[in-house]
Amino acid sequence: MLTQRYIDDLTYEIVGCIIEVHKYLGPGLLESVYEKAFIRELELKGLTYKAQLTLPIEYKGIVLSGALRIDILIENIMLMELKAVEAILPVHEAQLLTYMKLMKIPKGILVNFNCANIVNEGKRTFVNEWYSSLPKS
Repeated sequence: MLTQRYIDDLTYEIVGCIIEVHKYLGPGLLESVYEKAFIRELELKGLTYKAQLTLPIEYKGIVLSGALRIDILIENIMLMELKAVEAILPVHEAQLLTYMKLMKIPKGILVNFNCANIVNEGKRTFVNEWYSSLPKS
């Protein structure tokens, strides 16, 4: 049974992967490099994932052209949006929250690897109503 506790424990493992990648590579590389390294960390932890997942956009009975591209979906319950930018902007947060809503995913993490301290300034975690509706444990 899916619970908030399970998702929070998964978050802890994922944040460990994020920290490991940043500690090893540091800031200043391309997003694609961080994505490959992060995927390797997920594999080492035995976590299932889908990378560069295409999400079609349906609107009132039709599929719109220009599907969305999800960076990484982990264990079918956690969305990852990876960045290597000067600063995380509100549009980046909105992007992740919209993807979570469209896919009915309870939790997401926005990561910016281009920072000095990944824990304090490089990651933001978001939950939504699907997370809130899950049992605590």
